[in-house]
Amino acid sequence: MKTDNIVKDKSLSFGIRIVRMVRHLLKTSSYAEHPIFTQILKSGTSIGANIREAEHAESTEDFKHKLKIALKEANESLYWLEILFQSNYISKSEYESMNCDCNEINRILISIVNTLNKKNKRLFS
Repeated sequence: MKTDNIVKDKSLSFGIRIVRMVRHLLKTSSYAEHPIFTQILKSGTSIGANIREAEHAESTEDFKHKLKIALKEANESLYWLEILFQSNYISKSEYESMNCDCNEINRILISIVNTLNKKNKRLFS
């Protein structure tokens, strides 16, 4: 369901893509590879979860903190996507598409955090 919040929508879509990708990988791989899939599943779905937590933050600092955690999870997801690509679990086109989506979420989160930092500086200048 689309909302007015682009980062919320994009992180939900990305999380769904991650779940579907992992579901497919689990069907086509041996049990030994499951820990790698668990890592991308956790980081890829945690982005949106932290953005949702930020919606009900107790303060501006709490809001910013939750978004920074989401940013960390997005960066971790980029790492796991690269591992999956370099290990030939996902194709180049799958990697490029997922990487592009995740980088876009990264850019949005960085922009929000930077804007909050600038507003905070003006308040205390």
